[in-house]
Amino acid sequence: MTTDSSNQLMPLSLSAPGVNLGAYISTVNQIPILTAEQEKELAERYYYDQDLDAAKLLVMSHLRFVVHIARSYAGYGLPQGDLIQEGNLGLMKAVKRFDPNMGVRLVSFAVHWIKAEIHEYVIRNWRIVKIATTKAQRKLFFNLRSLKKSSKKLTLEEARSIANDLNVTPEQVLEMEGRLTAYDAAFEAQGDDDDDTPHTAPALYLEDNRYDPARLIEEEDYEEQSTTALHEAMDQLDDRSRNILQRRWLDDDKSTLHELAAEYNVSAERIRQLEKNAMEKIKTAMSAS
Repeated sequence: MTTDSSNQLMPLSLSAPGVNLGAYISTVNQIPILTAEQEKELAERYYYDQDLDAAKLLVMSHLRFVVHIARSYAGYGLPQGDLIQEGNLGLMKAVKRFDPNMGVRLVSFAVHWIKAEIHEYVIRNWRIVKIATTKAQRKLFFNLRSLKKSSKKLTLEEARSIANDLNVTPEQVLEMEGRLTAYDAAFEAQGDDDDDTPHTAPALYLEDNRYDPARLIEEEDYEEQSTTALHEAMDQLDDRSRNILQRRWLDDDKSTLHELAAEYNVSAERIRQLEKNAMEKIKTAMSAS
């Protein structure tokens, strides 16, 4: 083990999760979790100085979080080590894009990137859902089972309701349901070469524990409250600050600091300061709501 300036113990080497999954998980679980102050210091070192050692420490200290997320995708029958490896790629992308001035922890920022990479891997490799190529179809693929009210075949009315929620057609819902419940002999024959190891058909292991009804309701309620609080906090900002946050973080086609600086005829550093101040106001307003 070695020690960096943040006094964090890190393993000298770490094998890929596909080599020895048990040893990999055991190792990453022993890596200390960074405090908020340590994380901010490392993030600033990478953000401002491109300190690659700091970036490495940020990645290493969050590997256990990737393992936790990857486990929730076990129901798709794909190698756990590969799921973790894809999630790690997402984590590295998140670290590369993380701005320590956002006022959030890296783990909150990284979850989107980790899940996005795992989703891409599942779509690429799960043969019976090769048609899930558009954003709407992927959303349907990952949410259909949780939206079904029972294990029975969907009625046309239920399909229409789900289609409306996910912005797809009823025909696409029924087609995806058929693919998710279809028997695929070749896909069934996974596992090791031990004849005593039972093989499970996809229709039997697609259950995903992420979609516990109580948890879904809680998360939806929290998301709704957070969205409302965010809009109310945004309304308290001046027009320039609100526009900067909107275009830097909320728009699909995000603007850079330099683009906004040119528009407002100020320096990029000034835009960054305005953004940081607006973030602090948003954080304070949402904490008080």
